[in-house]
Amino acid sequence: MTQPNDYPQGFAHYPLYFDVDQQAALIEAVKDGVAQAPFYQPTMPRTGNPLSVVMSNFGPLGWVTDKERGYRYEPAHPKTGADWPDLPELLGQLWDDVTDFPVRPEATLINWYREGAKMGLHVDNDENDLRAPVVSVSLGDPALFRIGGQKRGGKTAGLKLFSGDVVVLAGDARLCYHGVSKIYYGESALVPKGGRINLTMRRVNGVG
Repeated sequence: MTQPNDYPQGFAHYPLYFDVDQQAALIEAVKDGVAQAPFYQPTMPRTGNPLSVVMSNFGPLGWVTDKERGYRYEPAHPKTGADWPDLPELLGQLWDDVTDFPVRPEATLINWYREGAKMGLHVDNDENDLRAPVVSVSLGDPALFRIGGQKRGGKTAGLKLFSGDVVVLAGDARLCYHGVSKIYYGESALVPKGGRINLTMRRVNGVG
């Protein structure tokens, strides 16, 4: 684990946490998951502009967004009405290993960054209980991850994430602005049809 001085308290980076075989197993889990809950194109609140990623989810809840109702968590796929697939045990074990939170996540976003995709600086604050960390897994092409402070604007620190890397946002880092400014497209052959898969694990509701 690394926690560089340029990063906020509570930020942790686990380089190559998952080995090659585990990365392949996670990609297979994603393929099975999106067979049940296909990738779809989410849209921004108010404007209806599409995000540059396509997405799905694992777990009892899934994060969704659209023009009409905005950011929220839902128990079913917004296009098909089907339940989201169960969280793969490999991801549950990751959560147990890198967090001290007493219960497992309820939502795991599956974001597929294809060529040219990125994610603007944002804060994950749609959850009802913000004490749980956010755990993120990178698979496939590397990405330039950026994180700043708890107010929009100002200096950000960058980190190139590789396939198998894990990032944890806890403590102060949990509510810091962060995003992905670049995908190094074509550097990995792991993801079918190319690009990067990002798995972001979140707890939505409080404990008890």
